[in-house]
Amino acid sequence: MRERHASRDARRAEEFRAFVAGAAGRLLHTATLLTAEAPGDNPRARRLLTLALAHTYARWDGLRGEDGEDPYDLSRRYLAIRFAHEARGRRGAPGRARPRPRGPLARLTARERLILVLRLYEGVAEEQTAALLGLTGEHVRTVCDRAAAMVLHPPRGPAPEADRETAAGTAVS
Repeated sequence: MRERHASRDARRAEEFRAFVAGAAGRLLHTATLLTAEAPGDNPRARRLLTLALAHTYARWDGLRGEDGEDPYDLSRRYLAIRFAHEARGRRGAPGRARPRPRGPLARLTARERLILVLRLYEGVAEEQTAALLGLTGEHVRTVCDRAAAMVLHPPRGPAPEADRETAAGTAVS
């Protein structure tokens, strides 16, 4: 009996290792885009990835089989939800200062980054993105269009000093 459990656990671990080897790079890039950190200096993105993979591993046995959920979709969804939750809790929180992210997505709010990354980088359908975030499809489309325009045609001059998320009160909800 113990041998069978040990064999099953070893197979489970090997399957998960193979999944991580194939998906972790793209998931880390997604997390890095969400956090707007530099690719070489992305501790928040790495933390998000670790939490998403831990969540996926905890549900691994239920993901196998024909009726099972896709592990990549589960990891990506958890990554997005966790990012949204942390962005909502971080708004205006004293003592949690982080270095100001730089790069083309840094000007966007957390919600704008989340929608833009899910829609354009990950290719998640508008309806799925709306359902995941509890928004209407029209709202997702509007935010995505506005965010894409801001990335493609950034305003001239230096980035504003005030954090747009806090100033506009439009963090992910």
